[in-house]
Amino acid sequence: MRQSIALAAAYVASGALGARVFINEPDTGLLDKIGADFPTGQLPNLTDMVGLPDFEWAARNYLPIVNYTYYRNGAAGEWSYRNNLEAYNRYRFKPRMMVDITGIKSTFQTTILGYNFSAPFYICPCAKGEYGNPNAELGLVKGAGTGEILYIPSRYSSMTMEEIAAEAAPGQTLFAQLKLSNDDDKNQKLFDRAEAAGYKAIVWTIDAPGGSSRQRAQRFDVGADEDFVRQTWDDLDKYRNMTSLPIGIKGILTAADARIAVERGVPLIVLSNHGGRNLDGSPSPLEVALEIYQTDPTLFDQAEFLADGGVRYGTDALKLLSLGVKAVGIGRPFMYSNVYGQPGVEKVINIMKTEMAGDGANIGLDSLKSITPDYVNWNPNYWYS
Repeated sequence: MRQSIALAAAYVASGALGARVFINEPDTGLLDKIGADFPTGQLPNLTDMVGLPDFEWAARNYLPIVNYTYYRNGAAGEWSYRNNLEAYNRYRFKPRMMVDITGIKSTFQTTILGYNFSAPFYICPCAKGEYGNPNAELGLVKGAGTGEILYIPSRYSSMTMEEIAAEAAPGQTLFAQLKLSNDDDKNQKLFDRAEAAGYKAIVWTIDAPGGSSRQRAQRFDVGADEDFVRQTWDDLDKYRNMTSLPIGIKGILTAADARIAVERGVPLIVLSNHGGRNLDGSPSPLEVALEIYQTDPTLFDQAEFLADGGVRYGTDALKLLSLGVKAVGIGRPFMYSNVYGQPGVEKVINIMKTEMAGDGANIGLDSLKSITPDYVNWNPNYWYS
């Protein structure tokens, strides 16, 4: 079995370095169930996957290290990747009791740009589905269809945008994620292809204009490209004239840029640091959402805000929703679950729906739509700061 480091040795090393051990996923008893000597290269039964972090262990144990590394890697020392995961636990809930919560499961439905979905979370754009499954993104688009949630395929998916759209269920809504270049002829072709394939919106990723130091990925030659791309607010106006689809922006990391996006009439704003893969030291989406709430909360009423990064539990999603985020993106866990194909993707969807219902009930929500910032103590407790 592939183990990162024995815990005892890790704690000794962390003491010597003046830092704490870096753990990929918490120990909630998976190895106690399947056995500490579970063979490398095999998948545990899907029934043994009871939480989103379980899927990372399964993928790491099953996939070739190069494939797993492509999904797992972060920028530089991976501190922003780590912060994405840990930021949620710096803020505690303020649960309210004696509330009739029995109807909360019926309140999950939401809309994004006017399209209906069964829950306020979605599958983030992540590239190279074939690294997790020989059927590439098939399980992702099929699982999103049966789960009735949004899927935003990556521009760099293993399947073409046309192939993914062809596998969508009747009436299923897909948005197309694009990273645009300085070649407008190529950009025009991408816009045209997305429209022709039936995508309902463009999600323009803007948080990677330069090269990224992904040291873990570079060791296995699966790092990011190092192109430097010009992108300005004036380019947004130009692109709007190149497509009839609404253009959302993915990668806003400050309240100041969120304000500019709103002033520019951007209908969909995604708070994201690219999963901590591009700039180490970038803020987590929760920190950005909190900055917006504390400095200009009316922005959440003037555009639809999504956020992705580090979400592993229903409680994580609830904290983002409480600030005004309309839907929460999940990336790596879905890519890890894709090693099981469509059933794995569907299980992640069901786990999230179950956790969000139970957690929402336990903080006193009669409806998921009733959540507000008042349900969280926004004074940080400095957990893992």
